[in-house]
Amino acid sequence: MTEPSVRIVEVGPRDGLQNEAVAVSPEARILFVEKLVAAGLKTIEVGSFVSPKWVPQMAGTDIVLRGLADREGIHFPVLVPNEKGLEAAMHAGAKEIAIFASASEAFSQKNINCSIAESIDRFRPVTERALAAGIRVRGYISCVLGCPYQGEVSMEDVVKVASALEAVGCYELSLGDTIGTGTPRKAKELIRAVASVVPVDRIAAHFHDTYGQALANLYAAMEEGISVIDAAAGGLGGCPYAKGASGNIATEAVVYMLHGMGIDTGVDIMRLLDAVEFIAGKIGRAPQSNVYNAMRGD
Repeated sequence: MTEPSVRIVEVGPRDGLQNEAVAVSPEARILFVEKLVAAGLKTIEVGSFVSPKWVPQMAGTDIVLRGLADREGIHFPVLVPNEKGLEAAMHAGAKEIAIFASASEAFSQKNINCSIAESIDRFRPVTERALAAGIRVRGYISCVLGCPYQGEVSMEDVVKVASALEAVGCYELSLGDTIGTGTPRKAKELIRAVASVVPVDRIAAHFHDTYGQALANLYAAMEEGISVIDAAAGGLGGCPYAKGASGNIATEAVVYMLHGMGIDTGVDIMRLLDAVEFIAGKIGRAPQSNVYNAMRGD
C-alpha cells in the first residue's frame, strides 16, 4: 500500500513577506528560498510581479527568480496581477505563475477595483499567453470562508469562481480563508462544494490562523480528500484585514501534524526551522509559531 503523502506549497517568500512591515532584500530572499529547498520543499512561491509602488516588499522579484538555478522537480511560481506582470515574469524566466480572484464582490472591488467577472476577464489573455508559452498557471480564490467587508460568502459564489478559473486553464485552485474565520464544518462544506465542479486532487487549502482554527480546518479538508496545503514558514505574513492577528498557518505546524499522522511531506523539520530562524533574523522579530518555540525557543 502506498504511504499517504501531502504536497506543501510554501508561500512564505511571497504571501508571507509581502505582509511583513520590514522589506527583505532580494539577496536575502534567495538565501531564504535556498534554505527552504534544502529542507525538502518542492513548490515555493518566490515573489510577485506587482508594482513596487503598491507592494514594496516584492520589489526585485525578477532578481530573486533569476538568482535561483533551475533544478529537477522544484517549482518556483510567481504571482502576476495582469499582462504587464506576466511580461516581466516571462522575461525573468518564470515557468509557473499564479493568478487570483475573490469569491467576494466587496473584496474584489476594494482590493483590485473591479468586479469578480471583470477580474477573471482580465486574466483570460494572461492565462492564454502563459499556457501558449508552456507556463503552468495556478489559481487563488480569496475570501472563501468569509470577507472583511461583506461578512458571509456563499458557497455558490465560491463554486462559480472555481469553475471560471478552471475554465481559463488553472491546473490547481487554492482556496483561501483570507481572514481565518472558517471552522472545520464550514471547511468540509467548502471542499465538497468546490469538488462538485473541480476534481479534489486539483484543489489546495490555504487557511489562515487568525482564530487558531487553521490546523483543525486543514484536517477537516484532508478528510474530504485534500492533499495539497499552502503554508508559510514561521507563520510569516500577519493578516492585513484583521489587525494584530496571525495570518498564514506556519509550515512547521503543518509538517509536525502530518508527520505525527504518518503522512509523508518530504520535509526535514529541523532544516525547515533553520529557514524560519534565518528569515526571522532578517525581519527583526522572533518566530511566532508554537512548533518553532517548542523545538527551538529559549
